Amino acid sequence: MAKAKVAVLRTTPATVLQDYERLFELADGPKALDPSATTILKDNISWHFPMPSANTTPWQLEGTILALQDNGFKDIVCVQNQTVVTNAYKGEDLNGYVPIFKHYNIPVKYNFEPKDMTWIEYKPKAKMNALDHIYPEGIYIPDYFVGKNMVHLPTAKCHIYTTTTGAVKNAFGGLLTKYRHYTHSWIHETIIDLLAIQKEIHTGLFAVMDGTTAGNGPGPRTMTPEVKNVILASEDQVAIDAVAAKLMGFDPMSIKYIRLGHDQGLGVGDPREIELVGDDVSNENWHFHVGHSLQKSLGWLAWYGPTKFLQKLIMHTFLVNIPIAVSAINHDVVHWPLKESHVYEHWRETTDWGRFFQQYQAQGYVGGRK
Repeated sequence: MAKAKVAVLRTTPATVLQDYERLFELADGPKALDPSATTILKDNISWHFPMPSANTTPWQLEGTILALQDNGFKDIVCVQNQTVVTNAYKGEDLNGYVPIFKHYNIPVKYNFEPKDMTWIEYKPKAKMNALDHIYPEGIYIPDYFVGKNMVHLPTAKCHIYTTTTGAVKNAFGGLLTKYRHYTHSWIHETIIDLLAIQKEIHTGLFAVMDGTTAGNGPGPRTMTPEVKNVILASEDQVAIDAVAAKLMGFDPMSIKYIRLGHDQGLGVGDPREIELVGDDVSNENWHFHVGHSLQKSLGWLAWYGPTKFLQKLIMHTFLVNIPIAVSAINHDVVHWPLKESHVYEHWRETTDWGRFFQQYQAQGYVGGRK
């Protein structure tokens, strides 16, 4: 397999929009995408509240739009997804995306709204690891995704089920319905299956990752935000996640989904086979750890532990509302008001990126380009 290329830049609030434009070109973004096709922006709203490191940042969104437009990509659309515990409308509002969409005339579609797209059966050419067994009645994807470029906008953070999460897992929300929690016992296999499908249906595939504030701990929501001042981009979804994992202090090839993607030829997961361009981060180690949380413990019992045999009973009947309610209460009623909102306020008031976020809240967008 040929070497993959991942671009990494160190950045500041004063230069980040220009840095995102430079990053796009360093990572060969113009070559990775088809300028004649519609380009979908798939932002990442892991939590509708503005938890630092959990969600696509407004400067990541704006910088990527500017980079695309400067390189001749004029037909740009954002697609949002809903989850059983995250509200897309609330998330795009609280995280500062809506004024950016309006300023740059970016229409927004929702994969859970029938007026925007229809879920159609898709028969992958690639051999599936798990999806054909999880969905024996057929694999369904949004018809709108077929024949378009896809640009993922993840952040650098840990994840309780996949150790790290980034570009590869960002397809999880877009390509599967809100009942995708059925797949969690085979989450690594699932997201690699989705990568194979993406390579079949998209005219181009690219990822732009924000690590200005990265997420340490039991993500993708309840994390400790740590300022790291880096941004990454690549056409290779596996490679960008491998570089991010290495930055966070993990051995990329020990993470199952990265290993699977590498072994199945869907990307490069071995850092020795990845060309880093931009700023040198080859010896950087953030020493992140996933840690523990109530959700992780309950998730382990449901997906991997001794109560796994109850999965079909719970997840495919009305009983599914019980774990959904527990998760929603845990995050929105307990964690956000009692802890994470204070973490957010501290970040907002004491860090350069937090103060930059305030600028977006005050004026809606920063670049100001017509």
